[in-house]
Amino acid sequence: MAVSSGYTATFAMEVLLHSTSSSRSTPSSSASPSLVRLLGGPARNNRHALIHRRRAPLLSARCEVTPDSLTTASGIDYDKSSSVSALEQLKISAADRYTKERSSIVVIGLSVHTAPVEMREKLAIPEAEWPRAIEELCNLNHIEEAAVLSTCNRMEIYVVALSQHRGVKEVTEWMSKTSGIPVSELCQHRFLLYNNDATQHLFEVSAGLDSLVLGEGQILAQVKQVVKVGQGVVGFGRNISGLFKHAITVGKRVRTETNIAAGAVSVSSAAVELALMKLPESSHATARMLVIGAGKMGKLVIKHLAAKGCTAMVVVNRTEERVAAIREELKDVEIIYKPLTEMLSCTAEADVVFTSTASESPLFLKEHVQNLPPASADVGGLRLFIDISVPRNVGSCVTDVESARVYNVDDLKEVVAANKEDRLRKAMEAQAIIAEESKQFEAWRDSLETVPTIKKLRAYAERIRLAELEKCMSKMGDDMPKKTRRAIDDLSRGIVNKLLHGPMQHLRCDGSDSRTLSETLENMNALNRMFSLETEISVLEQKIRAKVEQTQK
Repeated sequence: MAVSSGYTATFAMEVLLHSTSSSRSTPSSSASPSLVRLLGGPARNNRHALIHRRRAPLLSARCEVTPDSLTTASGIDYDKSSSVSALEQLKISAADRYTKERSSIVVIGLSVHTAPVEMREKLAIPEAEWPRAIEELCNLNHIEEAAVLSTCNRMEIYVVALSQHRGVKEVTEWMSKTSGIPVSELCQHRFLLYNNDATQHLFEVSAGLDSLVLGEGQILAQVKQVVKVGQGVVGFGRNISGLFKHAITVGKRVRTETNIAAGAVSVSSAAVELALMKLPESSHATARMLVIGAGKMGKLVIKHLAAKGCTAMVVVNRTEERVAAIREELKDVEIIYKPLTEMLSCTAEADVVFTSTASESPLFLKEHVQNLPPASADVGGLRLFIDISVPRNVGSCVTDVESARVYNVDDLKEVVAANKEDRLRKAMEAQAIIAEESKQFEAWRDSLETVPTIKKLRAYAERIRLAELEKCMSKMGDDMPKKTRRAIDDLSRGIVNKLLHGPMQHLRCDGSDSRTLSETLENMNALNRMFSLETEISVLEQKIRAKVEQTQK
């Protein structure tokens, strides 16, 4: 079977990456697989179709070829090709689609809109593990930069990928490996967004438009935390850090210029509302409240309970320090501190239990709850567990206990459904700002396209300068004084710098002016053609070389 030249360099790169990964595990193994699958790029997601279900399948064209047919088509025996020759073959084949494809910003995620909490909790990554996750993601063959946004309502991975299709495949497999969820199951619930769509999505997330509770402020703080944790992490590169920093600006601007935050509630306040909806109205003032965990979420629960008229509650936490600070803020509320060792005894005396700890294993299982005395008659004898933690603090098996009712973050949809019309109106006000900011970010990212051309043009001029300088020096003889040599060298540098000044000025752009940006990109393409800089191919080669060197360490 003959293979078109457009696939030759693709296979060359696959051989290169495969050979380096194989050499680490089995040094004597062959670099050429017995069967190679060449996969086309994914179809672009239609963002409008993802408003309610943010996921779309990948469409790919497949063909299978054997090593023999590849040898016939290209004249190269890939079983014997070295990493260097594979790179050379990649560089020669300008038809290869890799050289035509700019690195893409991709988000692969699952949220409260697409996946149940049972799945999200398996994927959740604690904040302390974000740097490790970024490092592992950037060690994947087609991933350059990465960031992790893991909250109770979403688990999203943002990457800069050399290839959209292969990048998504590698990240999905990594997610499957770390969570234990099969790839097929992940694909049913994940959503994929690329470039402009990925940018707009993060801006909507930061603005609170994608939250279960419209305009809630906690997500903006979580986006800020991604930037804070990412500082100094190698894989949190220029594109991804720029994206998240811009998202913070968008989140602040939307909240300042619209009334989206007016009357907005958080997950914690929605949890309190849900509890009151489930309790008999006559018991609101007398129901015994227990809050387990005094972190950010727990503190908000306590404050909202106080706002709803609750005058006494028990708070269970590892230490008393945080509880004492909350007690100091809410002096009119009786807040009783209890250590974690007394959690079950406190639960036995409570009618409503709110859980919001960072525990990675359940605090309550069926055997913990089934022998507890029933709740008070005022609340109908049913004990409510309102669990707003991910991973969950209350095991799903507790639902089997007749005297208990369990609710988690997914059940909060019932609270926010009533405000649907108001949510849509406020979202439209914010969308105009997001669209404007998305254009600005894309313009900034487009302006980065000229950086490789600037470097390449300087390197091209420097090679000519050094070659001509060497010819000149050889003609002048070995007895030339050092001062003269230095003067000639300075002269050549000065000439090159002055000649390059004009082109460099026309390649620099901050991306704020669309007309200037358009002209700059035209200038870049013109210089690439005039000087045969082959910027795209050379940059790709450098990226692959860096990946090869990284995997060989």
